[in-house]
Amino acid sequence: MTTQTTSARPAAGPREGTPRRPPAPSTSKVGRPGFAWALPAAVFFTLFAIVPLIMVAVLSFMSWDGISPPEFVGTDNWSRLADDPVMLESVWLTLLLTALGVVLQTPLSILLGVWAAGYQRNRAVLSVVYFVPLLLSATAVSVLWRALLDPNFGIPASAGWLFGDGNLFGEQATAIGVLAFVSTWQFTPFHTLIYQGAARAVPQVLYQAAEIDGAGRYRQFFHITLPQLRTSMITSMILMTVGGLTTFETVLILTQGGPGTDTTISAYYMYDTAFKSFDYGTGSAIALALVVAATVVSLVVVRLSGYDKMRGSTEGVS
Repeated sequence: MTTQTTSARPAAGPREGTPRRPPAPSTSKVGRPGFAWALPAAVFFTLFAIVPLIMVAVLSFMSWDGISPPEFVGTDNWSRLADDPVMLESVWLTLLLTALGVVLQTPLSILLGVWAAGYQRNRAVLSVVYFVPLLLSATAVSVLWRALLDPNFGIPASAGWLFGDGNLFGEQATAIGVLAFVSTWQFTPFHTLIYQGAARAVPQVLYQAAEIDGAGRYRQFFHITLPQLRTSMITSMILMTVGGLTTFETVLILTQGGPGTDTTISAYYMYDTAFKSFDYGTGSAIALALVVAATVVSLVVVRLSGYDKMRGSTEGVS
């Protein structure tokens, strides 16, 4: 009887001369960075944000003039603020200036951002000139406009037919108008930059399809561009709201809360109470109230707009 042995055939492999494919990366190594990467930022944020906030919260229940030891007074500071007419007026003025900022800056920023995202002639040069206010600090901008609007030596002095007696800071209505104008002039370029980046991210295929369907520029703007800018619009409005609630330098330099208390917003009233009247307990209560108000308003905007439920197709790494 003859036994026939067969040898096992070697496994199929790449032929000679055929380049081998690199091994596929292991998906188990792909993920978000560990907490160690965020540790420096977390320590910095804790030391310069969380710890001071806790100290302000504790100090809001104290009576302290900055020299003698703090004395616990419970909720006396908060009760005093609730009955303070200047505080109530400052809250109203803060909300008014914040609303004016959002109403004025949002349409200007959208239009300028969409325009700057295009490829018009001399667009780059004009964009650089327009973004100059963004490079200046709030203090420099306020000093500049204080000099330009000086009733004796500024623009109103030589254009009485337009500005009347020239004292734009002498009445509440004109003073608030100046504050709203200066804030709009300074911060609109920042929000324009947000909308410019968002407009450039809109897929061009949407505009090409709209042109094939016969849609003009106006219909493309209202039916394609604006809906695609929704996320950026919410982000911009949140930043405008928080910035409006915490405005300080502009009021300090331009009006100093005047005439009288007609432009005394909450942030300036906090400064006046704490650093001029040396009532750091009440000033801390005002500061804490501003932080809480800004946080609540931001959360409300996020919740009502549905921003917290928005997800991008490339957002994060699973």
